[in-house]
Amino acid sequence: MDTETLSPRTFGNEDRLPRVPLPTLEESCARFLQWCAPLLSAEQLAETEEAVAAFLRPGSPARTLHAALEQYDATEGVRSYLDLFWPSRYLGRRDRIALNANFFFLFEDVESDQVSRAVALLSAAVEHKLALDAEELAPVVLRGQPQSMEQQKFLFSTTRIPGVEQDTVRAPYGHGWDGPSPARHVAVFFRGAVFSLDVLSPDGLPHSPDALAAGLRSILADAVRPASPVGHLTTKARAEWAASREALRALPGNAGALEVIESALLCLCLEDFAPADLQEACDQLLHGDSGNRWFDKAVSLIVFADGRAGINVEHCGLDGTTILAFTDALLRPPPPRSPAVADGEPQVAAVEFTVDEALRADIAAAAASFGEYAAGTATMTVSFPAFGAEAIKALSMSPDAFVQMAYQLAHKRSKGLTGATYESIATRQFQNGRTEAMRVVTPEVLAFLAAVEDPEATEEARRDALRAAASAHVARAKECQAGLAPEQHLWELQWVQRRRGAELGTTEPLALYDSPGWLVMRDDYLSTSSAPSTTIQYFGFGSTSPQCIGVAYVLLPERFNVYLSTPRSVAAEMTAFADHLRTAVAELGALLSEA
Repeated sequence: MDTETLSPRTFGNEDRLPRVPLPTLEESCARFLQWCAPLLSAEQLAETEEAVAAFLRPGSPARTLHAALEQYDATEGVRSYLDLFWPSRYLGRRDRIALNANFFFLFEDVESDQVSRAVALLSAAVEHKLALDAEELAPVVLRGQPQSMEQQKFLFSTTRIPGVEQDTVRAPYGHGWDGPSPARHVAVFFRGAVFSLDVLSPDGLPHSPDALAAGLRSILADAVRPASPVGHLTTKARAEWAASREALRALPGNAGALEVIESALLCLCLEDFAPADLQEACDQLLHGDSGNRWFDKAVSLIVFADGRAGINVEHCGLDGTTILAFTDALLRPPPPRSPAVADGEPQVAAVEFTVDEALRADIAAAAASFGEYAAGTATMTVSFPAFGAEAIKALSMSPDAFVQMAYQLAHKRSKGLTGATYESIATRQFQNGRTEAMRVVTPEVLAFLAAVEDPEATEEARRDALRAAASAHVARAKECQAGLAPEQHLWELQWVQRRRGAELGTTEPLALYDSPGWLVMRDDYLSTSSAPSTTIQYFGFGSTSPQCIGVAYVLLPERFNVYLSTPRSVAAEMTAFADHLRTAVAELGALLSEA
């Protein structure tokens, strides 16, 4: 695409982006077999191949489902065949989203007190909103290709609303308002108490930093910890929270209180303590005191008593790439669009809930349940402060491929096996593009692991095997970036059957989704994702299965930081993984250096 003809407006290039390609059934099934084969025994692979053959036979239910998906993809107004996949995937999950789905970034440290840090973040967020409202945010262009900016529409005044069968989203730009959010306030949490703080005046001017600081100081002085902080309810499984929300709304004044929180531009969560270290800061950003959070809010800025800060993000409308850009804008803000600020002090008002005996018991149970759940999650940080992407590039290797091979080696040595590994790959160059699911284990990975652990193998053989595995990794990542990956296509066909199976006459179970290949490939032992930005120290999320280690990494030119999470029942394996990761990084670096 000719960059000289690109629109400078935030959403000006959306209609010009290419569409996510919809693969044929044959293409996705062939890739699926290739991707799952390294994880299967011969018997499991044969059973999976049989299921795939049935899936592909002429006149099969899968053919009907795929035809329906093709028809949907060709419907006017549809920008991607995955447009219904994302709501089904994220809003359809019925477990708790706190710790299970939300993710966090720990911002870089700055010399600042709590109020000054919070004011700086709020002021930058308001400037970002005003630029977004005016479509003056420059669209992101990578290697000459504009990227979808649609997720910017979910940064402000976006709240997930719990439902019995599927959640919904309240958001601007057609999801609640016809355009930008008209809200002028943020919801401030302190010790479980909630306040509304205006950050914009009625005429749309931002309040000055001094005025915002005065408003925050009044909140810190006046907040009284409620006996039953309602924020605990947002940690519940979604259908349970939906029932609790209805009970909450039914009591006097609570509908208005919910409206204040759910319409707020964002949440600002102030803590009354300073984390002891980086790991505690990360853990608090991931789950923290759930009474002082509203996990359904798209964006929650969290500022500790010592000025350390970060963000907790509800994932249904926002991916890491969008939040990284937002974080960069918060911590490296451009000059204000206008020097004009609002006159007077911002309005500050307490948000109070009526809570009866049944709700008090409900809130207490939610708090206890989530406290136990959070305690059942083990985490740790691993840092390589003097080793980063530049050092890996100097070894003539893709930095991401290098660290992924290090993860595989560390996992094999810590658990004695090679397990399914997920890596998130951004696909924002497409209309409504989000991410693709990459599966890391290839035949070349197995050969590399065998060579490294073979005492008879020469250093040259090990090095060649490492480079071959890294090359295969890069090739697969490029496939995913091009939208040519099997998992989400096949998964969406499963969702089509759930949504429309009776209508389409395709209600019978499909063997592919019960095959060893489908089940084993998606049963993560490692769930990995990266967030490269100099404005953050750590990135993190919870693990995705009972044996899974969540691996969130910040791979920068000069350093490499990793946040690990896993169920506490397998914490020893995570600790061993971390120890082996330190060894693997050094060992693989030395192996390549010897060349």
